[in-house]
Amino acid sequence: MDLQLKDKVAIITGSSKGLGLASARALVEEGARVVICARGAAALGAAADNLTRSAGRPDAVLAVQADVATPAGCDAVVKAAVTRFARVDILVNNVGKAGGGDVVSTLDAEWQGAIDQTLFPAVRMSRLVVPEMQRTGGGVVLMITSIWGRESGGRMTYNAVKAAEISLAKAMAQQLAKDHIRVNSIAPGSILFEGGSWWKRQQEDPGEIAEFIRQELPFGRFGTAEEVAAVVAFLASPRASWISGACVTVDGNQSRSNI
Repeated sequence: MDLQLKDKVAIITGSSKGLGLASARALVEEGARVVICARGAAALGAAADNLTRSAGRPDAVLAVQADVATPAGCDAVVKAAVTRFARVDILVNNVGKAGGGDVVSTLDAEWQGAIDQTLFPAVRMSRLVVPEMQRTGGGVVLMITSIWGRESGGRMTYNAVKAAEISLAKAMAQQLAKDHIRVNSIAPGSILFEGGSWWKRQQEDPGEIAEFIRQELPFGRFGTAEEVAAVVAFLASPRASWISGACVTVDGNQSRSNI
């Protein structure tokens, strides 16, 4: 199926590894041009080289070193994208991080960090990108959230900010339909990729993770970043033209919710 993404311009936050990098690769393989960003220069450069090879053309990838947990970082990424490509058609809000423990031990700073690292980047990037999409007649915004934003589970702060992103996506979808801008959220389950949190836990205690897989993952394995990225590419494409305001789970039936 041709996803009709050739020469569409996409920004993917937190895209030097994991879900962000896999999403960028899925988009360039469909002919899109991508703007990737991360804080670390070395990982960002390696990701850009990797994606350029996948794209098969040198003008398809722009890497911007920036911290999108800050207003200045968000502004730098969007300005670089518009300067280079003159438009933004797709925004994938992927970056996110949350710490802390239970309600008693989690400090205000940890709550604020979860908001600053996850929710505010999605809000600020959307605020900057939506006018560009309005100017060119439409676009797509995707939030990479989690099944733990839909139901109980996972770290408490992560739960809260991912639920907020799902709610944000729904509200934006209702606001922006008149501008031909579709907004959806994607809720992955437990995804394994090298360097990610599940990978690290598997290295530390393979027995514990094997038991987790047996009890919690019906297909007997973790999901992959590429499986999430395939959904990103589809939802970003005109083939998903009548899907907006949805939260799509990509979890191999890990979650328990009926909706």
